[in-house]
Amino acid sequence: MCPHANGDALPNGTSQMVAVDMSNGATHTSSVKSNGVNGHSNGVNGHSNGINTGAKILEQQQRNPYAPRASDFLSNVSNFKIIESTLREGEQFANAFFDTKTKIAIAKALDAFGVEYIELTSPAASEQSRADCEAICKLGLKAKILTHIRCHMDDARIAVETGVDGVDVVIGTSSFLREFSHGKDMAYITKTAIEVIEFVKTKGIEVRFSSEDSFRSDLVDLLSIYQTVDKIGVNRVGIADTVGCANPRQVYDLVRTLRGVVHCDIEIHLHNDTGMAIANAYTALEAGATHIDTSVLGIGERVGITPLGGLVACLYAANPEYVKSKYNLSMLREIENLVAEAVEVNVPFSNPITGYCAFTHKAGIHAKAILNNPSTYEILKPEDFGLTRYVSIGHRLTGWNAVKSRVEQLGLKLTDEEVKDATAKIKELADVRTQSMDDVDSLLRVYHSGIQSGELAVGQKEALDRLLRKHREERQRARDASASQPPLQQIC
Repeated sequence: MCPHANGDALPNGTSQMVAVDMSNGATHTSSVKSNGVNGHSNGVNGHSNGINTGAKILEQQQRNPYAPRASDFLSNVSNFKIIESTLREGEQFANAFFDTKTKIAIAKALDAFGVEYIELTSPAASEQSRADCEAICKLGLKAKILTHIRCHMDDARIAVETGVDGVDVVIGTSSFLREFSHGKDMAYITKTAIEVIEFVKTKGIEVRFSSEDSFRSDLVDLLSIYQTVDKIGVNRVGIADTVGCANPRQVYDLVRTLRGVVHCDIEIHLHNDTGMAIANAYTALEAGATHIDTSVLGIGERVGITPLGGLVACLYAANPEYVKSKYNLSMLREIENLVAEAVEVNVPFSNPITGYCAFTHKAGIHAKAILNNPSTYEILKPEDFGLTRYVSIGHRLTGWNAVKSRVEQLGLKLTDEEVKDATAKIKELADVRTQSMDDVDSLLRVYHSGIQSGELAVGQKEALDRLLRKHREERQRARDASASQPPLQQIC
């Protein structure tokens, strides 16, 4: 068993784990600084820093091979914003029902984590949606509050009266949606988009225009409408992989093309139907996107969108210091538990960062390396997320270095040969059943006692079996004696 089931409590399986304190050990290397464009930090115009800049980037690459390369002059991997859509896209998850209290709790948690934007369901969806939108706008959060509406003047009029900081406007542009959803042509879409955007702008709040089903839309249609809305002053244009069909190459090509057409920011919304959402989000930032839509645990329509935790893990690998400076990473587990409970699901065992065994090491060669330097088998530092790494040792794959670490934690003194001998016994017993940490500790203490008393030496299997059998019998007699004691009479 591994720690952090659902993140909020350690399961019984921690009885097989050794918590590893590496506070005095080797640490992960630092990472590359931001390397953006269009006024983003460090810029691109430049050869003003000349050779020194190139040398610095080369040095950073050597420290962190996952950092943006010098040639990534458009990359925003170290200069991005998150639009957190759990309270909009997440409401479309099959199990989701968020009452006002739950919405407020999630909004506050996301704000404490540090997301830049929180997106809410359209206030035009229902009277309660409108009331909830107004309630969250009054919380005084640091994050900007957005709402997501259809490209329709009726929706826009309702949205701007709720107190939101911005309105996200969307309309389908693919032939599928134009024929089978709203039934409008591109001329109508463009005309309506201009009307809605100009109305929202008169209210002095942000406005984003997004196509829907962008990757199945005609490229000429897309670029034409994006150029039009850019000229009238939208804050962002949005690309949406509504059915999750895009791959990283397609995402890079479309975002890169759009980056050369518009001057405003670029947001991207990526569904995860084919498992590409995180990779596509990272690629979009490399190509020049500035804002990524996420939801906690990726919940949303069908299998959802880019998960907040997964995206953070990916971006942390590229630039840990930047991500740590932006977000309160130790909040992530709390947020995921909150949302998981609200929608009645478990945090997946394979979840990045907070998954069941995300920082648990089992194989012997892994354990040895981790004990020497965690960077050998970890690209993420658990302590940066308020978590702990574990080495599992009560199994047939265990190695003597991991067992030696436990011996030292218990304050026992054994030579390397003695530790190897004890490890062989652990592996033998683990071939029958996995050994709990209590089982392992008992064996190590018995072995140590036998060595100290002279009753045991390396290689004496029968003597060790005899000592272990004697120890089990003594423990059983103690349990029996405890069970036979009469209960104390209550004194009144």
